[in-house]
Amino acid sequence: MADESECRPSEIVTSFLLKTCPSHRRLRDHDIRAVELCAEMASKRTPDDEEGKHIPLITGSYAEFYIEPMLPHFGDIDVMYYYNTQLAIPRGHPPPTQLPAEFQNYVEVFEIIDSHLPAYVYLLTRYLLTQRIGDNKYEYFEYERKPYFGNDSRFSRGDGPTRGKMCYQGPALTGDCSDIPGMMSCDYVRCVHCLVWPPQAAGWTTRHRNYGWPDSATFDRVVSNGCDVVGVAHHQCKEDKWMRKAQHRMSFSRAEIVLMNSWMPVQQIVYHVLRVYLKTELLSDHANKVKGASLPSNYHIKTLVLWACELKPKNWWTENLNLVSICVELLNTLSVWLTDTRCPHYFVDNCNLLDKSFNVGRMASQLKSVNDQYLSTWLVKNYIGQCAKLCPGHISHLFDDVSTAVKLRKAVSEIVRWRLSDNFAFDDVCWTVSYAESKIPLFLSYRHILTVHSCIHWMNALKKIDKRISVYFSAVALLHVAGRISIHGFNDELMDILSLILGRDSNVFCGVLSLCKAELNTPELVELLQKFAAELLTAHRQLVARDLGSFGLILTIDFEELCAYKRGV
Repeated sequence: MADESECRPSEIVTSFLLKTCPSHRRLRDHDIRAVELCAEMASKRTPDDEEGKHIPLITGSYAEFYIEPMLPHFGDIDVMYYYNTQLAIPRGHPPPTQLPAEFQNYVEVFEIIDSHLPAYVYLLTRYLLTQRIGDNKYEYFEYERKPYFGNDSRFSRGDGPTRGKMCYQGPALTGDCSDIPGMMSCDYVRCVHCLVWPPQAAGWTTRHRNYGWPDSATFDRVVSNGCDVVGVAHHQCKEDKWMRKAQHRMSFSRAEIVLMNSWMPVQQIVYHVLRVYLKTELLSDHANKVKGASLPSNYHIKTLVLWACELKPKNWWTENLNLVSICVELLNTLSVWLTDTRCPHYFVDNCNLLDKSFNVGRMASQLKSVNDQYLSTWLVKNYIGQCAKLCPGHISHLFDDVSTAVKLRKAVSEIVRWRLSDNFAFDDVCWTVSYAESKIPLFLSYRHILTVHSCIHWMNALKKIDKRISVYFSAVALLHVAGRISIHGFNDELMDILSLILGRDSNVFCGVLSLCKAELNTPELVELLQKFAAELLTAHRQLVARDLGSFGLILTIDFEELCAYKRGV
């Protein structure tokens, strides 16, 4: 066994990354923020139909990573959504006669038409589907006039976030919350969903794979999720008056989420490290920036790793594991791609994600010169060094002098020890519970009305995330409903919301039904809901106290405060 002083920096870096990037995420405040954003979008109505809904999905890095590195691995939360009154189908594909329950009883159908550029398409208005009453199947009517659906239709009034500075960035409507403490910014991207796997990516389903990734179950999930079409034109077409308004890009975000969550932890760590290196070292280098020129992005890194997962055998990733060496080989591959101006799209054949508009000459040279020694040194300074700054002072000071392998190893060991300590996790959970207790009442009272659709998102997501916060949401939601009943009276939507929160078979819900049959005895109904909300809040307090001890009792909001919140609805 090698002496500690003989340990290579690449081995120290590898050990550090494996130990500090656990393959399970702890509860964090951005988990609550992600649920809030989805529920906010789910509460909105489409502009053309009061019954139309927005169907949201969290995408991007938040949804793709299951590891939790010490350094931030996403800077915002991406929400992709579509209207349940619109649908895309491949050209020549017959209009569907059955649709998932989330779709409205009438649906406008667009046909996907290829443009002259791979992965960029047009949407031709083709059919109107209407649902029959008897068997719930859809029949179609073909439009006589078939206009193209413009990408300037991608956002409607009210689609955007209600907090933060709103601005457009490509196909995204961004809510910049950087000036709001504790609030993560968000990107909303409207799309048109296609339920079937598109012919533009047919090659992905048929190509031969030597190493069994993705496996059959993952493959089936990817194909069954279909794809989406996002309203944005290719940069080469921005000068054409018609194309810049009519062109759309095919999106495989759903497929990417499924595939990347099937990666081994080492593959996720490699992807994370490559992103950090690209952003910190290459994209921050002003010599690589030329006015009007494009630069490689995280999507090029994602494409690089997707191809590597498919083309490399499992033992390439796992035997004699050295994360630095893996990253170096992939960076060298990226250098070849940049030199050749070639980055093959992972899903669409004959689609190059690089062209002459990219300023990559200097970057390609930089990447070609990267070796194990250089990248190890860079990661010690710029990755582990940044992690050290997150630690208490007596640990971070150890990093002031890491001139020998022994000193480096000692500093790294202390960082790892602190990272894996119970106190580190405890502080995160305390903060997140406190964040949830303050934000959930605000969400339900601040410009949002709890709807059946948004309630489903809240409850389904919180059950997966944390039981304590799920119970707390139910208590606050009951008070919210009680407040609406006392002011506006009872209605069918509130009945549906209560059935979601309480469960149709519960004794409390049976009590609600009996009061409804007694011609809506409003004061008694409100009192019943408040009473059960108090019981749920007590259960929440007990769960928090069990997990967080006496500190948890300080966090929980008093029931009287919540009642005051209810009276202010």
